[in-house]
Amino acid sequence: MKKMKKWLIVLMMAVLVVTLTACSGGNDKKEAAAPEQKTETAVAPEKTEEKAAEPEQKAETAAAPAVPAGLEAYGFQWKDASAPILNEEGAKALSFSIYSSKNASALDYNDMKIMSDLYAATNVRVNWENVSESVYSQQKNLIFGNKDNRPDAIYHAGMGAGEIIKYAKRKVLVPISDYLEYMPNFSKLLEERPDIKNQLLNVEDGKIYSLPRIEEMGLLQSPNLLFLNINWTKEAIEAGAVSDLTADQLKDGLALKSSQMEEILTYFRDHDMNGNGKTDDERPMSFVYNNWQGNQCDLYGMFGLNDNLEHRVIVDGKVTYTIQDERFKEATNFISKWVDAGLIDKVSFEQSQDNFLANGKGMETYGAFYWWESETVVSNPENYIVCSPLIGPNGDQTICVSNNPEVSTGEVILFSSCKYPEVLLAYFDRYYDPVISAQINYGPIGIVYEEARDEKGMLVQKALPEGVTTDELRLQNAPLGIIYLGEYAWNNVVHMEPRAQLRLERLQQCAKPFVPENVIPFPNLQFTLEELNTLSNYETNLNDYIRTNLIAWLMKGGVSDDAWTAFQNDLNGKVNLAGIQKVYQDAYDRYAAK
Repeated sequence: MKKMKKWLIVLMMAVLVVTLTACSGGNDKKEAAAPEQKTETAVAPEKTEEKAAEPEQKAETAAAPAVPAGLEAYGFQWKDASAPILNEEGAKALSFSIYSSKNASALDYNDMKIMSDLYAATNVRVNWENVSESVYSQQKNLIFGNKDNRPDAIYHAGMGAGEIIKYAKRKVLVPISDYLEYMPNFSKLLEERPDIKNQLLNVEDGKIYSLPRIEEMGLLQSPNLLFLNINWTKEAIEAGAVSDLTADQLKDGLALKSSQMEEILTYFRDHDMNGNGKTDDERPMSFVYNNWQGNQCDLYGMFGLNDNLEHRVIVDGKVTYTIQDERFKEATNFISKWVDAGLIDKVSFEQSQDNFLANGKGMETYGAFYWWESETVVSNPENYIVCSPLIGPNGDQTICVSNNPEVSTGEVILFSSCKYPEVLLAYFDRYYDPVISAQINYGPIGIVYEEARDEKGMLVQKALPEGVTTDELRLQNAPLGIIYLGEYAWNNVVHMEPRAQLRLERLQQCAKPFVPENVIPFPNLQFTLEELNTLSNYETNLNDYIRTNLIAWLMKGGVSDDAWTAFQNDLNGKVNLAGIQKVYQDAYDRYAAK
């Protein structure tokens, strides 16, 4: 009995020692995890009650994720956005290699102030390898194929849905959605914006493998506006060449009938509008055929079509191709008459964007043109007004609905060989704070922005250095890439650039009111491997077939009834439009249902 008591006492002592040791270990971890407090840097994130409340509530109701093994000694933390992610020991021990293309004007990212500021704020050391966009496109497949010597991540990765599916299946990419617990900003974004989350999910396994760029200004849906030369039009009115139009009506927002525009363009064609003694250097109407902005698509709005470069929109939830609509034939024949008559400059179908912009400078040659803004096209933008969409011969008035997305997926990926993805993703998560997003997108505090905020607490742009344009300063100092700039940021953190604000005001007046509520552009859709194979096999041929026929019709007098019937038969037959349409419809239905 005495031996038994002795044994029990020894056992209880052992348990007590183990318990005390475990408690002591927990305290040690907490001390190691507490980062060294630093002075606030230029990249200090925006702190609001709204942003802070949700993570705090989660911390109270849910078990906090554990610090991953191997990171305890490095003070890894992700909850306090004002504190470093790693301690000084972690800053010395860990570094990450990131491969990225960059604009030719930009500094090496290792030399950018914003990157230095981010290191000072996070203690996460990043070694950037910058290359040109052309070099990246050449080396991309080599990087993915070299499993023994990959970087930790690629920035400006430009990954398509098919590439993500392929490399996710091969376990080459880090499933970022497995690490959302370490990304409070990005997690909050996904929770508040399921529409964005649905654009990122890989259909094959329901995970997220890339980080997006999100810049929501409401500009990309309408990349065309119609600008009209005021002085030239006044001259045409005074000459009695234009019906039912007076000079005092020549103001922003003017809505012209197609018949009135035809009269104006005819006058421009036949007269020496710029006063240089020639009547053959005026360009009555000009654009850049099939360019992402300033293209021909808005002309189809005269016939009630919300056309775009893909000729594909969503109408009442259905994937709709404008090229299957009889009105497309009618519009094409109408526009081709303007081309044949010299009212639309034939160079519009051949010129590059650079040529179009160069031709607009100096002596005025453009009577009317389509572009996003007049200021970049002509030397005297004050001589031009922005018009509402033209009213067609049947009374239709609508505008192009572009599929240019404001959410760019596939911007950043991590390779599965990255040793500490938790740390790198916690670092990238800081980019989604609006204050840091503004600096990633436009340039850092101290170079582009003043240290002090304005009375609303918003960033204040510094005066430009002499001889430097806004674009030059931005491109040199801003890496662009992953950001989140939306309504909250524009109202509370950073002002839109004046030219962006001007574009938005013009669109509010002359574009957005003319888009029907039942017509929407395509979001980024995610496809299955089988769907991607269908698109890969047929979509390029479809686009080439449409492009070849359309430019021939516009340049050579229109499309006959027989040619149109043959075209429709081919769409429904050899180019498999029905199969392509089904792929998009199925993908959109999945997106809309989530």
